[in-house]
Amino acid sequence: MYEDVERCVRAVRSKDARFDGWFFTAVVTTGIYCRPSCPVVPPKVENMRFYPSAAAAQQAGFRACKRCRPDASPGSPQWNERADLVARAMRLIADGVIDRGGVAELAVRMGYSVRQIQRQLLAELGAGPLALARAQRAQTARLLIETTTVPMADVAFAAGFASVRTFNDTVREVFGCPPSELRTRAVRLQPAVSPGSLALRLPFRRPLCPDNLFGHLVATAVPGVEEWRDGAYRRTLRLPYGRGIVSLRPLPEHVDCRLSLTDLRDLSTAIARCRWLLDLDADPVAVDDLLRADALLAPLVDKNPGRRVPRTVDGTEFALRAVLGQQVSTAAARTHAARLVAAHGEPVSDPAGGLTHLFPDVSALASLDPADLALPRARRTTMTTLIAAVADGRVDLRIGGDWDQVRARLAELPGFGPWTVETVAMRALGDPDAFVPTDLGIRHAARAVGLPATPMALTRRAAAWRPWRAYAVQYLWATGEHAINRLPA
Repeated sequence: MYEDVERCVRAVRSKDARFDGWFFTAVVTTGIYCRPSCPVVPPKVENMRFYPSAAAAQQAGFRACKRCRPDASPGSPQWNERADLVARAMRLIADGVIDRGGVAELAVRMGYSVRQIQRQLLAELGAGPLALARAQRAQTARLLIETTTVPMADVAFAAGFASVRTFNDTVREVFGCPPSELRTRAVRLQPAVSPGSLALRLPFRRPLCPDNLFGHLVATAVPGVEEWRDGAYRRTLRLPYGRGIVSLRPLPEHVDCRLSLTDLRDLSTAIARCRWLLDLDADPVAVDDLLRADALLAPLVDKNPGRRVPRTVDGTEFALRAVLGQQVSTAAARTHAARLVAAHGEPVSDPAGGLTHLFPDVSALASLDPADLALPRARRTTMTTLIAAVADGRVDLRIGGDWDQVRARLAELPGFGPWTVETVAMRALGDPDAFVPTDLGIRHAARAVGLPATPMALTRRAAAWRPWRAYAVQYLWATGEHAINRLPA
């Protein structure tokens, strides 16, 4: 995108917010880089430079605009929709892998050499993995500076900087002022209600239809782990350094996010996982334009444009819940999951609501007695086999995993048919082209709107919807009266 100068110039001149995050505009006469939608008067074309990432603009010596805050723009949709090395690396960097284990850990997770990853990122993004992680640290630091009263030294280490001096130098370089001035300039300083509590805004590309997004999360919520309270979806989070509780409320311009963390070092990871959960970095215009090309889908898209794919904050959790939900109602699946949580989940304190546990991880379930599961014998075997496969590394359901490899390895496990594999690919792995033609709800919806209802015929018709078949699924599901399709009262 950033190499198409003419297209970039048009986007900047029209202040088109759809391109925020796709590329960044730097101005050589001011030394500042902006979002395409920056409200200031566009510079002369000869003074514009375009970069594929904020890190590349920073590395070229440009500072972030104080008005449009380009460092806080929605992420590029490419890292959600693509499955190649660069996209996988970007998902892992957003999840904080480099801050926790360095570039070597990123390489191990990817299965490539450090040199291969550096070369690919530099070629496509104009910045290496360390520069990309540094840009993310700067944004995390800015959030902590402007939305909390946490001491600057604590902000530095919570944001992932190795020293206060590096933190100070980076903030000055990226934002053009020292950290203390950033805090003073903050328009709305919101002191933490309690240690580790933060109030943030999560931006997205419009339009966004919250009905099925939040409706699905709430209708399938596991008691104790998730809840709908006062117009917000709340849930517990298991994070690399500690635990968290998040509250997410859909608003017209952004998603209101309230985070309570036991360790502030988890901030950037928690934000990345919440954005992933709500699919906030999608490009709804591109998705809807393609789906509208099908005359039978067009009315569904026009009725409620901007549907997202509800995902998960933990791939293994979702896969376990998918197994518990095989061939049973939504209510029964919630009951099975709630029993598992009560027996094996880690208790948490939630003074602001009714959350009680973290969903159990595989280490807590390793000694699970299959007889304790109120499930048919075959499904018990599916459950315990999945737990063992995740525990020994045969199946990697973490962010950044290889979609095709995970599909193949899940399909080898007993009880994992196409529906379960594709549901996990859609919700846990984030594959935008995952498709479930055997789903009963999809078949009913297809028949109702005049589409082929048999799996094979529907798959053939859906070839024209690629690479957005997961979004077509959301539009088809939304034709039903199920609670997953509407916001709770």
